[in-house]
Amino acid sequence: MATIARGMSALGAKMMETSVRALFERYESLFNQSLGGDVNMDEVAALYASEFIGAAPAGVRAGKNDDQFKQVMAQGYAHYRAIGTKAMRVRAIRLSPIDELHCVAHVGWTATYARKDEPDAEIDFDVHYFVQKLDGEPKAFGWVSGDEQALLAKHGII
Repeated sequence: MATIARGMSALGAKMMETSVRALFERYESLFNQSLGGDVNMDEVAALYASEFIGAAPAGVRAGKNDDQFKQVMAQGYAHYRAIGTKAMRVRAIRLSPIDELHCVAHVGWTATYARKDEPDAEIDFDVHYFVQKLDGEPKAFGWVSGDEQALLAKHGII
C-alpha cells in the first residue's frame, strides 16, 4: 500500500489507493478498446482533469480537456494501431500520496506490439501521473514520461 502522507489517515490512504487503481483499470480498458478501433472519446476524456500538464524529453506542455484534446487522443490511438500495438497492460501501480486529495501514481505499463516476421515484442515502461481526487472521483491532471520514440526505436517498432 502507499506510504501515508503526513496528516492523511490510513483509511484516507486506502480509499485513495482503491480509487486510483480503479482509474487506471478504466484507463487500461479504454486504451485496449481503442486499439480495436472502438472507443468513446468522452469516456477517455473523463479520465483527465479540465486542464493538465505533461512532461517528456520533448518538453513540457499544458492543455485543456476539450474537443481538440479528444481529437489528439483519437489520433494518438490511431498511431498506436498503425505501429502494431496489440495491447496495453498495467503491470504495477505505486502511489506517493501528497495529501487527502492528491498523489503521484507511478504506473508500470507493458505494451505488446506485433512485428512483421518476428515474435510480438513486449515493452515495459513507466509513466508518473499526477492525480487529484475531487467529488470522490480521481482524475489525472498531469504526467511525466520517458522518451517513448527512443524506446520504440530501440525495440524495432518504429
